[in-house]
Amino acid sequence: MTKQIFPEVTLNNNVSVPQLGLGVWQSREGGEVERAIACAFEAGYRSIDTAAIYENERGVGAAIKNSGISRDEIFVTSKVWNSDQGFDITISAFGNSLKLLGLEYLDLYLVHWPVAGKYKETWKALELLYRKGMVRAIGVSNFLTHHLEKLLQEAEVVPAVNQIEFHPYLIQQDLFDYCVEKNIRVEAWGPLMQGKFTKIRLFAEIAEKYNKTAAQVLLRWHIQRGVITIPKSVNESRIKENVAIFDFSLSEEKMDQINKLDKNYRFGPDPDNFDF
Repeated sequence: MTKQIFPEVTLNNNVSVPQLGLGVWQSREGGEVERAIACAFEAGYRSIDTAAIYENERGVGAAIKNSGISRDEIFVTSKVWNSDQGFDITISAFGNSLKLLGLEYLDLYLVHWPVAGKYKETWKALELLYRKGMVRAIGVSNFLTHHLEKLLQEAEVVPAVNQIEFHPYLIQQDLFDYCVEKNIRVEAWGPLMQGKFTKIRLFAEIAEKYNKTAAQVLLRWHIQRGVITIPKSVNESRIKENVAIFDFSLSEEKMDQINKLDKNYRFGPDPDNFDF
C-alpha cells in the first residue's frame, strides 16, 4: 500500500484535508466503486468524496473497511441531498449516511445545494452535528456569494469548505475571492470539465512541454491555485495518472494562459436555477 504522498491544506478549524481526492459520482454501488477506491488507496489517495444522492455510500464504506488503512488516515466527505434538507430530516439523513458508510464519524459533511427556504435550517443541523463531534468539519456545496452572505448572517460556524464547479472555463473569481476573504476553502467538482478539456489545444501544448498528459496539466493548475480537487474516475490507469502531478510545477506564464480561458461557462446546473 502506497504511503500518502499528497499535500494537505488546513481548513479554518485546523482540520487537515488532502488537496487531491477521489470523487465517486456516477460510480456504481458495489464492485465498481469498491474497485475504484481500492485502486485509489493503492495509488496513495486518502480522501474520498461521496454523497447520499450518489447511492454508493455502502460501497464506499466497504472499500474503507477492506482497505486495512487506519480510519484516521482516511478523509471521508458526504453530502445531504436536497429532499432531506431541513433541521430534523437532515439529522436523520446524516445518521443514515453514517450507517451506510459503516463509520462512527465523517470528516466533512456538506449541504449539497442551496435549497431556497431550507438551507439555513439545514446548516443549523450541521452545526449541531459538528458540536457533537459527529463530523470533523462542515461546509456547503454549490453556494454562490449571495447564498454565503445570507448563511453567514445567522451561522455560528463559518463553513470550512465550499465545493463548487470549478475549472478553467468557470473560475468565478469574485466568488473565489469572497471565500478566501471568509477563510472558506474552495473545493472543485468537475475539475476535468466532463472530459471537454481534450478539445482545448492549450492543454495538449503545455502537456508536451512538461512531458505530462493534458489531464495532469489541468489538475496541476487546480493544485497551484490552492484549490482542493476531487476528479472522479473508475478507470485504474486514470486514477493513477491523476495522482502523478506533484513532481512538476506550471510556470506563471502557463498558469496565466490557463486562467485566461475563463468564460463563465458551466457544464453543470446553475446554483440559482435548479429544480431538483
